[in-house]
Amino acid sequence: MVSRVVVGAHYGLRDWLIQRVTAGVMALGCLSLAIYLALHPGLDYQGWRALFSGDAVRTFALLFMLCLYYHAWIGVRDIAMDYIKPVWLRLLIHVFVILTLIVYAIWSVQILWGY
Repeated sequence: MVSRVVVGAHYGLRDWLIQRVTAGVMALGCLSLAIYLALHPGLDYQGWRALFSGDAVRTFALLFMLCLYYHAWIGVRDIAMDYIKPVWLRLLIHVFVILTLIVYAIWSVQILWGY
């Protein structure tokens, strides 16, 4: 009888699915913005301000940004796990990327809801 030894953190299918879902949300956001821009040519500062004055657009923009950050985290983490062999360097990169993405998330909230 062959015994199967499972090692690792088991990210595989879950992270693959999360990346597909986040990519879908981002694609929907890009498509929505492209349609809006096609319907409103020559958008100036006041038009952009009016677009982002509604809570629904701000909320979806924040959802888009959070999906982008999570999508980026999974990608960077997988690349670092595959190609960076020294554990200390991989940990350093992970910590740097996590802190950077958290700062970006906070900054996104400030941009979208700052007055």
